[in-house]
Amino acid sequence: MNNDAHHPESAPDLRMLSAFVDDELSDREKAAVREHLAHDEQAAAQVAAWRAQKAALRALCGGVASRDDAQFMVLRSRSSWWRRTAIAACWLVAGAGLTLALQPLVPRLTGGETMSFARRADIAYAVYTPEQRHPVEVAAAEEEHLINWLSKRLNRKLSVPSLQEYGYSLVGGRLLPGEAGPAAQFMYENQTGGRLTLYATGVPKDETAFRLFRDGNRRTFYWVSDGMGYALSGPIAEGKLRSIAIDVCSALGGRPEAWQ
Repeated sequence: MNNDAHHPESAPDLRMLSAFVDDELSDREKAAVREHLAHDEQAAAQVAAWRAQKAALRALCGGVASRDDAQFMVLRSRSSWWRRTAIAACWLVAGAGLTLALQPLVPRLTGGETMSFARRADIAYAVYTPEQRHPVEVAAAEEEHLINWLSKRLNRKLSVPSLQEYGYSLVGGRLLPGEAGPAAQFMYENQTGGRLTLYATGVPKDETAFRLFRDGNRRTFYWVSDGMGYALSGPIAEGKLRSIAIDVCSALGGRPEAWQ
């Protein structure tokens, strides 16, 4: 991307947002874009959608991880006519196969009462945990910024429970589009590379139920507390994941004693 396309002092254009998704900006430019996204819901939703598209297309195309795969999403001005034509053809092929590629990510529910945010949490786990270069949008090294940013976007003071006693450290987090507003995903990792995610979003229905659904080796415990829906997802043993979920609920101000 040409340097004259970057204007961190003003609202970033689509090319700059694309470069942000592709990790092509300087640290100063990234900070400027993040600051803008914290106040621009439309731009933040666009970035989240591009990230999800990129991850889905990477899965469709066999795990290609180079920056060239971003060309599937944005037809930049520097592309030649034949390149744009080729990319458009790729979109047609991808569009035809995308539903089939993503179908294995759709969870098989254990019951009819699974709330939609839990389904979204499970799919987000399946999409982002395989990522090696970009598993999160903001790394744990910027935890304070991460929490403040996502709290502002969700209009709710968030906190990140520690899972160190279970051997999991915070990797970071990202903003995601929820069903009726923004959602947050926090990712944890243990020493062997195993990952858990905690998903949080506002929900209109409040209840104390604690539920589980499975998809293959993925399990998600989910609950609602004080107008917030939470979902803890991972491939570990059901009993262990339940124990962690109970501690997470308690750390977030819930009442897990109602589940015992």
